[in-house]
Amino acid sequence: MLAGLARDGGLYVPKSWPQFAPDDIAAFAGLPYEEAAYRVMREFVGDDIGDQEFARIVRDAYRTFDHPDVAPLTKIGSQTWILELFHGPTLAFKDIAMQLLARLMDRALARRGERVTIVGATSGDTGGAAVEAFAGREAIDIFILHPHGRVSDVQRRQMTCITEANVHNIAIEGTFDDCQALVKALFNDLALRDRLSLAAVNSINWARIMAQTVYYFTAAVALGAPDRAVSFSVPTGNFGDIFASYVAARMGLPVSRLVIATNENDILARTLASGHYQPKSVIATTSPSMDIQVSSNFERLLFEVSERNGGRVQSMMEDLGESGAIELAPAELQRIRAQFVGHRIDQDETAQTIKRLCEEIDYIADPHTAVGVAAAVQEELEPDAAMVVLGTAHPAKFPDAVASACGKAPNVPVRLARCLQAEERYEVLPNDLAGLADYLTQRTRAIAEPQS
Repeated sequence: MLAGLARDGGLYVPKSWPQFAPDDIAAFAGLPYEEAAYRVMREFVGDDIGDQEFARIVRDAYRTFDHPDVAPLTKIGSQTWILELFHGPTLAFKDIAMQLLARLMDRALARRGERVTIVGATSGDTGGAAVEAFAGREAIDIFILHPHGRVSDVQRRQMTCITEANVHNIAIEGTFDDCQALVKALFNDLALRDRLSLAAVNSINWARIMAQTVYYFTAAVALGAPDRAVSFSVPTGNFGDIFASYVAARMGLPVSRLVIATNENDILARTLASGHYQPKSVIATTSPSMDIQVSSNFERLLFEVSERNGGRVQSMMEDLGESGAIELAPAELQRIRAQFVGHRIDQDETAQTIKRLCEEIDYIADPHTAVGVAAAVQEELEPDAAMVVLGTAHPAKFPDAVASACGKAPNVPVRLARCLQAEERYEVLPNDLAGLADYLTQRTRAIAEPQS
């Protein structure tokens, strides 16, 4: 958890997937969200944290949410529901993992008497959730990179209006992929990584995926699992949220299919169709959190479908670095297709979906959620099947896109209204690794003493 990225550049995954029997899953029915979360994540935590202490940490994390169910379901069709994941402090699904991660890291650092420098990249929502969760924490300095001019005004302000001294917002002159590449390069410089005590809170951090796994269980059980298989449509760019659904399925949750819903930055849908993974230039869209061409968590799925062959994954990642592409073996592609389908939704279809939901059922969806709904519509369901679309952000975070699509401005929650009126604080830096490293070195309190 504290390292985030492994020292060899790879990502952490558990040695084995915990297993829940059908009776275990059925027992989640009617439980408060925090109790279900405790039961699911306890299997990953093991003996590292005592049961009572871990239960308290989980309760504290989800007390910050406005809705008593934390992640409620809203029916939008005869067989379709939206899983609303935007009732946390920054109105995005990232809060569900970030509020927990901040408390877990605080606990670990206090016990060790250490400080860390968190460095992360955001395409929009991760940054706001991270600075909200980690602001003011004594043992942590947090530096969040976002692509300059490529996140919505609301997303930017949710990061930059937080003024605690340990929070540093950096607008990089480039794309999200540039930001993500800078963060990975910092971690791969092991001497710098050690000197700055770097830690990561992006979805490369396993604890993020662990926390996101929970709401797949709670949603499926609310709709009849384990006696009813449920499908999920997940708007995704970095593949973290949908990988969490894959984890839930590996743990025993009966999942019919997993729909990868992408915008024009459709590398995941293209890969599923062809077996050829090749990033292109990033296209700016009305769903900016998905404007990603290098999906970092896809590496975790490659490990699984290569039958956990680390050497094979290393070879694929080297191919990506050298030739700019990965070619999946037929067996690997077949294993992905056995669980996943992919759909590309363009901006016109996204806007039409927002308009249709507003006119037909008076439901206002943000553009990312609309991508998920549009992808879900393309799937034919059995008469007794259920489809859950992940509602990843509150529509008030993207007011211009929503108003343009349906002619109606979304209501602005009070906590967001305060943020929109606050003064911003951030710096614009070039896409330059040396300059970024120097910026961090001058500002972090976590500089380690050189070894004699």
